[in-house]
Amino acid sequence: MASGVSNGGGKSLAQWLRENGFDEEAVARMSRRCKNLQSLDAGEASGVWDYLLNSVKIERRKLRHVVAKCPKVLTLSVDGKLVPTVQCLATLQAKPGEVAQAIAKFPQILFHSVEEKLCPLLSFFQTLGVSEKQLAKLLMVNPRLISYSIEAKFSQMVDFLVGLGIDKEGMIGKILAKEPYIMGYSVDKRLRPTAEFLKSAVGLQGSDLRRVIISFPDILSRDVDKILRPNLAFLQSCGFSKHQVMALVAGYPPVLIKSIKHCLEPRMKFLIEEMGRDMGEVVDYPQFFRHGLKRSLEYRHKVLKQMNSSCSLSEMLDCNQKKFAMKFGLIAAV
Repeated sequence: MASGVSNGGGKSLAQWLRENGFDEEAVARMSRRCKNLQSLDAGEASGVWDYLLNSVKIERRKLRHVVAKCPKVLTLSVDGKLVPTVQCLATLQAKPGEVAQAIAKFPQILFHSVEEKLCPLLSFFQTLGVSEKQLAKLLMVNPRLISYSIEAKFSQMVDFLVGLGIDKEGMIGKILAKEPYIMGYSVDKRLRPTAEFLKSAVGLQGSDLRRVIISFPDILSRDVDKILRPNLAFLQSCGFSKHQVMALVAGYPPVLIKSIKHCLEPRMKFLIEEMGRDMGEVVDYPQFFRHGLKRSLEYRHKVLKQMNSSCSLSEMLDCNQKKFAMKFGLIAAV
């Protein structure tokens, strides 16, 4: 048995748990979550702990969190369940440490029949243009995918995206690979209402809507009332017309999810009050909102002001610091 891991010999499970960093409150909470813990032998629990810590290489701190969140893990058979499941996940060509990270994110993956679910999942995603390697990445990033039903979850997601006109071969696969967490959201409760908001309130239609979703699928998973609507109201309060707002969102979709207080408001204030520019310039260059206020906007504006030089926002910002310095003859100053 590895150093620092109790073998549980002659000890009660509660005593063994306390020796491995769980206080009385945590032990009581775990016992309520998993009734089978009461009949579990400390030696069996120690075997599971040892395997996950030393063979799977889950960090001790994370393993403690896994067990606290899902104490049922300790009841699994090492040879009968854990080893086959981990070996199956390892066949996905995961990078070193990714299997441990996946289990730490979603320990319930250990209770699913991974072997039985992988083949149907792989077949389904391959029809969408997602390779085995990409599926491995998806599962490592969002291991909860293994628990979803192909018919009830994934097929409904595909039908929804096709309904938006995203039916070009391989495109849906690219969206899911780009934003794997989107598959965890309800189509009817979250994704469809968001798409309808983008169409009716923002004005995005057809190819513009498809481009926004393809380039930034994360926007579909954001809450309309908590995030998107307040951001839209802020842009409108700045004086942007509906057509201009549509152009902003089409050009830089994250503008609808950025923090008003920490991103949008201070940048608009700096643009108008300090830079003396018209807000219409932002419509021509919506990526303005992705640039750091101090590192990019304030610094570059200061440089141009000292040089008494004028240029468009895109000329000022659409380049890294080195290219900016070269463009305005400031190599020595960088």
